Amino acid sequence: MSTIDTFRLLLLSSLWGLSFIFMRVAVPEFGPVPLILLRMGLGALLLLPFLLNLRYLRLMWEYRKKLFLVGLMNSVLPYVLLALATTRLEAGFTSLLNALTPISTALLGALFFATPVLRQQYWGFALAIIGAWILSAGRLDFSLGGDGWFIAAVIGATLCYAFSNNYSRLHLAHLPARVQAAGSCATAAVILLIPGLLLWPVEPVSTVAWASALALASLSTAVALLIYFGLIASAGATSTSTVTFLVPVSALFWGYLLLGEKISVQVLVGMAITLLGTAIATGLIRRRRRTL
Repeated sequence: MSTIDTFRLLLLSSLWGLSFIFMRVAVPEFGPVPLILLRMGLGALLLLPFLLNLRYLRLMWEYRKKLFLVGLMNSVLPYVLLALATTRLEAGFTSLLNALTPISTALLGALFFATPVLRQQYWGFALAIIGAWILSAGRLDFSLGGDGWFIAAVIGATLCYAFSNNYSRLHLAHLPARVQAAGSCATAAVILLIPGLLLWPVEPVSTVAWASALALASLSTAVALLIYFGLIASAGATSTSTVTFLVPVSALFWGYLLLGEKISVQVLVGMAITLLGTAIATGLIRRRRRTL
């Protein structure tokens, strides 16, 4: 990976790590659905100039149904679930659970999309699940108002991402990256338009919440997507996938610096085991074969 690509990778992880901070600040005043409407609507508008080509517009129309499904499963449902989770869970903790997305993607791929699973991946799955259990130990309270339901919301978000990742790989991988990015943003905004307006906050929203919402839409969505797809083109999908391991570290750092969130030994141990399991399951850490 070149120096400029390394810088882009670190910038991308920082922007996506900050997204959990922006949500945690803005969602109490906007509510999950209006906030994600703003995120996807403004994100789509900012990405629109990259689609000013008849070929791209024709592709969006031709694949509108598939893009609609991806917009629902990759943006609407997971973003709303994550925004809901941040009303109760710390930004760093939420991002760590969200790092289970590659595990969910591999499991759903094996169960429903005929994706083969290697032997070493089972060890990775087991480690990641143990890490997630360590992270959540003592917080799996499913009584009314307990953390358990919010943790379940994050896991639900990873399953939505998992479906979208597998579906996109099978049905949309041949489309230009900008069509996938802008198409999913636009369809997500359309899906959220009516419920977002109906749930729009009655009380005035503070300047800080507005700033966080606008930063979430512009920096952590539009700019981040452009960097992400640019990285895939220049550095490859495997190198770009390492952002999965950097985002939780970034979110923990920003949560500690900006929101005063505590970083406990339990969180650090759970993070290490979860990310190690994810690295093994995704093939970033491979078991060496013995040679005679």
